Amino acid sequence: MNRRTSLAITTGAALLLAACTGTGGSSKGAEAKAPDDPSEVSGTITVLTHRTDLVQDGTMKAYAAEFGRTYPKVKVEFDAVTDYEGEVKIRMNTENYGDVLMIPGVIGKKDYPRFFASLGTPAERSKKYRFTDYTTVDGKVYGQSPLGAVPGFIYNKKVWQRAGITDWPTTPDEFLADLKAIKSRTDAVPYYTNFKDMWPLTQWTQVNGSVSCDERATTRLAEGDPWAEGADLRTADTLLYDIVREGLVEKDPTTTNWEASKPRIAKGEIATMWLGSWAVIQMRGAAEQAGADPDDIGFMPFPVQRNGKFCAVALPDYNQAVNIHSEHKEAARAWLDWFTDKSGYAADNLALSPLKDAPLPDVLAPYEEQGVELLDLDDTKGAEVKAIDNRSEVGINKPDYRQDLVDLARGATKGSLDDFLAGLAKKWTDTQASLGS
Repeated sequence: MNRRTSLAITTGAALLLAACTGTGGSSKGAEAKAPDDPSEVSGTITVLTHRTDLVQDGTMKAYAAEFGRTYPKVKVEFDAVTDYEGEVKIRMNTENYGDVLMIPGVIGKKDYPRFFASLGTPAERSKKYRFTDYTTVDGKVYGQSPLGAVPGFIYNKKVWQRAGITDWPTTPDEFLADLKAIKSRTDAVPYYTNFKDMWPLTQWTQVNGSVSCDERATTRLAEGDPWAEGADLRTADTLLYDIVREGLVEKDPTTTNWEASKPRIAKGEIATMWLGSWAVIQMRGAAEQAGADPDDIGFMPFPVQRNGKFCAVALPDYNQAVNIHSEHKEAARAWLDWFTDKSGYAADNLALSPLKDAPLPDVLAPYEEQGVELLDLDDTKGAEVKAIDNRSEVGINKPDYRQDLVDLARGATKGSLDDFLAGLAKKWTDTQASLGS
């Protein structure tokens, strides 16, 4: 599975209210306790993973070998699943879905206690780990992401410098002016939409929280109008609209190509794309393959400041959990903890560590140097947001409405931006009212 899909699925669908039907529930309330003595933990555990690439190239086997130095009586076997979401949700109609697994997006948050063993309380875990809110149900935590990412603009530093730009833009208007400078002074495409591949357009929702610099941004989605004047999503969608309307994108968005965009930005044919820190390693790899300089790949936050500071949200990848039916819960918990704390998986992927006291990855060094404030969003209302989104059919984590937005901006359809956003807002707030939010 492509590296991008895990984060995209997690942030886009991981807390859907729709639940699997199945046999979960007979062990409800079970706990996967952390072992006291590694030498006494034993058993063979199966770990389901979406990282087919890391199983095939031996990376996961190497992690397991290192784990075995601490837990010599535990044998770890991997089951790499190509269609992870599709296959694992079917397996979860039985009790046989591995001992450790990444929580599929189809499982509703309220149903986590039916399928997964508790890892402890949020009060305990939040002292050490990021992202505990995302899997907390009724005072218990049921999963832990082994890595995270931060949304931002991937950009070619040489192209931006060639256009005479030395500082990050601090407002949407400055960002647009910079893209215009790139268009007039270089041969690069100022901004690349990745319209045809669709999923990159969903990344724009991850602006939520960065504009307002508000850890309760998810709650505000659940309780308010995401497209009200000054709201995070309105700001994001307006900027995307303006970029396209001003002709600062590829000539024909319907012909974009995600895989081809990687070497193109590496070589300076594309200047900028809105994605996330997870993409930096892919672009740098593409640069090496294309004979370009990997250090040309830069990363910048969304162009809005609060009190002179940029903000960016920290988002989890898939959350790893222990099967509530596992016969080796202690061994499974040992793997989950070791993989999160000791494996180096986050660092190996240039990703944000879930450990609060861990240093930021190199890709975020510019954020640290510039004093960008990283926010851990309160996801208490995350399930409600997904319920509103599903019922309203707006699709903030699906590409359709932003494809419609791009089509509107490039003149493929008719209408005004205000009317378009007002239509989204009405569908959203009407659904809120019907659900009693």
